[in-house]
Amino acid sequence: MDVHCFDPAVSGVPATPTVGRTYAWAVFALTFGLLLSDYMSRQVLNAVFPLLKSAWGLSDTQLGSLSGIVALIVGLLTFPLSVIADRLGRVRSIVVMALVWSLATLGCALATNFGELFVARAFVGLGEAAYGSVGVALILSIFPAHLRSTLTAAFMAGGAFGSVLGMSLGGAVAVHLGWRWSFGTMALLGILLTAGFWLIVTEKRIGSDVRGLRQQRSNGQGIRTSLRVLINGLFSTVSVVCAYIGSGLQLFILGSLFVWMPSYLNRYYGMAPDKAGAAAAAFVMIGAVGMVLCGMVTDRVSRQQPSRKWVSAIAYCLISFVLLGIGFHVKPGALQLVLIGAGMLVVAGTSGPAGAMVANLTPTTIHASAFATLTLANNLLGLAPGPFLTGVVADKVGLHGALQLIPLMALLAAVAFSVGKANYANDLRRLNELRSAAKGEC
Repeated sequence: MDVHCFDPAVSGVPATPTVGRTYAWAVFALTFGLLLSDYMSRQVLNAVFPLLKSAWGLSDTQLGSLSGIVALIVGLLTFPLSVIADRLGRVRSIVVMALVWSLATLGCALATNFGELFVARAFVGLGEAAYGSVGVALILSIFPAHLRSTLTAAFMAGGAFGSVLGMSLGGAVAVHLGWRWSFGTMALLGILLTAGFWLIVTEKRIGSDVRGLRQQRSNGQGIRTSLRVLINGLFSTVSVVCAYIGSGLQLFILGSLFVWMPSYLNRYYGMAPDKAGAAAAAFVMIGAVGMVLCGMVTDRVSRQQPSRKWVSAIAYCLISFVLLGIGFHVKPGALQLVLIGAGMLVVAGTSGPAGAMVANLTPTTIHASAFATLTLANNLLGLAPGPFLTGVVADKVGLHGALQLIPLMALLAAVAFSVGKANYANDLRRLNELRSAAKGEC
């Protein structure tokens, strides 16, 4: 049996912060600001879909690919770029990443045809690929350990806020100045934030924990494991694989709705791009709030019986299928918007249960890799193909018809979670036996 041991002292997070409180919060503000820029640059495209379609005569398939390519690049490159960032230094890597996505967003503004815009969007994904993991690692390294959960939650919530700002501000700018200025505004904001981060945050002031971690690794401390052991840990059971798959399939719906709601409101409700972007942003916020609320409900109902996390995930899938399925089959109007809003509240509710199940089913020493694998599944199974395939179907049956079909993915996600639930008890018992044996040998 392969066993890997872990030295708790080597956590990458110092027990005592290495920087002052004021400076730490300044770093947090700048890192959080760049996260907003990240998602604003990514989601501004959705608000200008109607204008791009009109200006260049693009098909819905082409529009969907412009969004899907970013999620695809992020999903594919998160692992390797995170490893490179750990070696080069987090501060230096963040500056390079932010500069890449900002300049790529400027390239979107200057694009003269679909091909150029597609390439520019691919570079947006390249810049953003590892920012989430590197940014949160940087923040956690300069704050006390007891703030870790709060800071992580606050940082990750920035994605929703950035999406809302990108769509609402991008739509408003597009109406008054044109779609190119929407991209240009996001690019300028990103460049200014990058310059501020580069001037204020330095490796010298916060890099001691990184150097210490490297020194410990060079001395042979910390995790001692092989690639084979890592892969075995990440895919050790049927239930953890089902958690990856179920989470990704359910986010197929969320990714499609995030991208296509502005266009849907523009086409079927006659909203101007700015109003459609603002209204779609409200649905994004509902989805973000729903993630938190569903996670809280799941923790409460599964406090005594952890297996209820699977039941919660299945319930969120089925409820979203019913609400969104009915919502997109009724005529446009107030009732439809209410049903879609209710569906958005639970459609991403599986994120919390899926994350908890992945944590339960993988060794503590590889949790970072496990969550990166979950992110990879979310992007490759959901966030990347969702917008693209919805656009392909929309070209054949119309956007309304395409959105009537995407709730079916919730049924596939429910099947995956059901298979995971059926295997969970046996898998967890076997893993606990292996963990106990490993502790005895370490």
